[in-house]
Amino acid sequence: MTSLLLIPLVLAVLFGLAWIKKVTGARWMNALFWISAWWVGLNVIVRYSITPPIPTSIVQMFVAIITISLLFYVSSDSRLQTETTLPLIKFAVSRKYTLPLVIVAIIIPLIVAGKVYLGTRKTIQAPVFGRSIHPAPPSNFNFGGKKINLTTLDNPYRSLETEDREAFLRHVENGRRVYYQNCVYCHGDTLEGNGIYSHGFNPIPANLADSGTIAQLQEGYVFWRIAKGGPGLPEESGPWSSAMPAWEKFLDEEELWDVILFLYEFTGLRPRAREEHH
Repeated sequence: MTSLLLIPLVLAVLFGLAWIKKVTGARWMNALFWISAWWVGLNVIVRYSITPPIPTSIVQMFVAIITISLLFYVSSDSRLQTETTLPLIKFAVSRKYTLPLVIVAIIIPLIVAGKVYLGTRKTIQAPVFGRSIHPAPPSNFNFGGKKINLTTLDNPYRSLETEDREAFLRHVENGRRVYYQNCVYCHGDTLEGNGIYSHGFNPIPANLADSGTIAQLQEGYVFWRIAKGGPGLPEESGPWSSAMPAWEKFLDEEELWDVILFLYEFTGLRPRAREEHH
């Protein structure tokens, strides 16, 4: 089943249950049942319908948001709150539920302990091949429906740095906007690869402020890497758990060049000059 079909399937199940409730008047489909059903359904959507898969830490953050939102919804109405909590109270205090309660009280800590134990047993496996941090680029690639020669690709706005400084700074400022709207969450406020989501990846995002990264690269290469993201990496790069998007799907050509100008301007680094062949 593709991820695109999962969302309508989950919604169809939930609305199907609502139809059963309306037709049969099933009393067991109380408020607690519906809160639980929506919690499960939304969790399934978050965990399995997003492509490419997102890091576990981000999934857990979404699950927490869903849980808190549903709790706020329950607490917004006293009748709804009573309908939700009353079955739980009865289960906890009624003598006829003593055995199931004991079983639940034992099983839940065991599940939590088991999950923690399994988490400590996981080991990070390196690729079976040597990973190249700066993989060899293709000689050309497609962008926006056109074929681009990477060996001759230059930033069309770089010349403004000396020809029209004011126009150049406008492009840099636009690049700043693009970066802090899209890239900061992984690469961080200071471009050092320490954004709030950075440790959900393996390896963590590149430290763009380090002199061993973008200062060693031509701007055309950086354009290719940003445009194609993790999905466009060649095999020798071994992206591991990295999920850098293919930004060509979200940003236009000028925005990509502008954010590259911002990266170099912010870090004070210079792009690698093109080698002249005589």
